[in-house]
Amino acid sequence: IGAYHGKTLQRFFSHRFDLFAELSFPDADEQHLETCIDFFFWAFSFDDLSDEGELQNKPEQHEIGVKLCTSILFDSAPKRTGFPYARMLDHVWRQLKHTATPGACNRFAKSAVEFFNGQLQQGNNRKLNRMPTIEEFIPMRRATIGCGMVEAMIEYSLDIVLPDHVFEHPTIRAMSDATNDLMTWPNDICSFNKEQADGDYSNLVFIVMEEKDLGLQDAIDYVITMLSNRVDEYIALKRSLPSFGPEVDRELARYLKALEHFVQGTVVWYYSPRYFRNIDISDRTELLVPVFKNSA
Repeated sequence: IGAYHGKTLQRFFSHRFDLFAELSFPDADEQHLETCIDFFFWAFSFDDLSDEGELQNKPEQHEIGVKLCTSILFDSAPKRTGFPYARMLDHVWRQLKHTATPGACNRFAKSAVEFFNGQLQQGNNRKLNRMPTIEEFIPMRRATIGCGMVEAMIEYSLDIVLPDHVFEHPTIRAMSDATNDLMTWPNDICSFNKEQADGDYSNLVFIVMEEKDLGLQDAIDYVITMLSNRVDEYIALKRSLPSFGPEVDRELARYLKALEHFVQGTVVWYYSPRYFRNIDISDRTELLVPVFKNSA
């Protein structure tokens, strides 16, 4: 499709999105796994385009790209475009619709809009040099990392079939928010160094430093405490799950197991060269990380 060339392409592949998919979708068959890898290619490349690429601090042009991608998902005759990120999404969308349930497809499309809107909001914050509060940032962060799309990809990866009303149940929605935070907040811890070096402050660690008036290590410790509490909240929610009937309960158990696999695989992948430049990360118990110099 031509989104990357030369050294930029080599650098993009070095992030090992194939490994990310392997860790996060361990029970998917080859066909489904390939689509999951393609989804990562699209999601990360489009996210990087606004975070550190040519659309950073250009919300007007970013919005044009968002409209082209949205057309792929919702228009009966999507706009023809050479925009490579829309073409990547078109490929993933076709593969997803081939075997996913209508409900999973609808959830993917709806969550993609939330992803786009979160990115646009984040880009506007950057342009205005505005630092949101922790309370404002957490739901925006769920959107900008694309958690809802991930959940739909989990459904797709194992051909899971669940009634729509299950996903709308308050306990399931609360569990979704919890798992989204459990895959998002570790990202902000691991990506903090890279992002501060790039002059990007849309990160929970920065938000905590600002709002709680904490130094770097204390802010990271604060986020780790938030994570520990979130794990406890997820476990409590899981214990309180109602029964939806034997057949639905069995399918829901498959879905939740896959969702938990994804969270764990995601956290493992975060400890990768994408975020830790030339640092030995084999010891994750006592890891001393030097702060990178600002590249801006």
